[in-house]
Amino acid sequence: MQDAPLAKQRQTDLMDPARARAFQVAIGDAPDIEAGSPLPPFFHQLYFWVPQPPEGLGRDGHPRVGQGLIPDLGLPRRMWAGGALTFHAPLRAGETAEKVSTVVKVDKKVGRTGALGFVTLRHEVSQAGQLCVTELHDLVYREDPDPNAPRSVPPQARSDEQQTEEAKFDSTLLFRYSALTFNGHRIHYDLDYARDVEGYDGLVVHGPLLAQKLMLMASKTAPLRSFRFRATAPLLHFETATFCQNGTDMWVRGPDGRQCMHAQIEI
Repeated sequence: MQDAPLAKQRQTDLMDPARARAFQVAIGDAPDIEAGSPLPPFFHQLYFWVPQPPEGLGRDGHPRVGQGLIPDLGLPRRMWAGGALTFHAPLRAGETAEKVSTVVKVDKKVGRTGALGFVTLRHEVSQAGQLCVTELHDLVYREDPDPNAPRSVPPQARSDEQQTEEAKFDSTLLFRYSALTFNGHRIHYDLDYARDVEGYDGLVVHGPLLAQKLMLMASKTAPLRSFRFRATAPLLHFETATFCQNGTDMWVRGPDGRQCMHAQIEI
């Protein structure tokens, strides 16, 4: 395991209001963001693209590992496992921001399902010299699925929620979200690949999209100070999810009662 910073990347981008409004429309919200508006929490994910030519992509459509921030751990399957965000000040639409990304941890272990690789990135997003967002971004890399292996049993979600919202994520929404975040991962839009190569029963709803919906739900009552989340089971494009909150705990429940994500907030 390596704990010292391994690599760093610095980017600047204009927080284009049109892109933020397009995302609002895609998720069914009113497109009301204009230049100067504070961006909702986690909207910085729409920016700071890192385009790669076709030869710079892996089989899954993501940038090939080993050529940028992410080291090559010899494991083909990539998942956004979770993260932690601290919101220091709002980012403003229509203004340029800077993002500094650092690899802070790389670890490789052998678990019940085989080899696992863990990568933690730290992102610091600033505007006009002020730090606005600090984000820890956890990725996990896995071996290809063994079709003969028994499927893991996901945790069951709590049923003591005080507030709920329901949402569905059809293939059109997954495609639009992938486009707005420049996320080429084929599990989100290529059904044959998701099923035949990575072993899912359908298209996989993006983990950060589930986290985004939780953040928007939580921030209806007060601005978020921090948000910590962990993905625990995939949600598929044909399923209806229930977004739940009880105090500072939030979670996403699948239609069969499984917990797809758990989060904790501070407001």
